[in-house]
Amino acid sequence: MMNIIKNDTVKVVSGNHRGKVGRVLKVFPKSNRIIVEKVNLIKRHTKRRSQTEQGGILEKEAPIHISNVMLVCPKCSKMSKTGTGILADGTKVRVCKSCKEMITRE
Repeated sequence: MMNIIKNDTVKVVSGNHRGKVGRVLKVFPKSNRIIVEKVNLIKRHTKRRSQTEQGGILEKEAPIHISNVMLVCPKCSKMSKTGTGILADGTKVRVCKSCKEMITRE
C-alpha cells in the first residue's frame, strides 16, 4: 500500500538529492515510483516539431523510488511515518505517527 499520494509534501532521505523537499506531482503505484517537483531533474533533447513549439534542451523531473522519500506532516512539519486510523463513520484515514494528527487528502 502506498501512503504517499499526489500533492503531498515529501523530503528525499537518500540518493543524490538527499535533503530536498518538494510536492508530489505524479504517482506510479505499479512501479513504486513518484515524481517530485524540482527533484531529480534530467535534460531532455527535443526536436522542434512545429512553428510554435520550442526545441532544444529541456529540463524535466524523472521518477524516483518511493522508498527514497518520507512524508512531511503538514501539522508538525516533521518527516514522519504514517499509520491508519478509523473515523467514527468507518472510513480509513492516514495518521501521522509523531503528532497523531490526521493527514487530509488535498
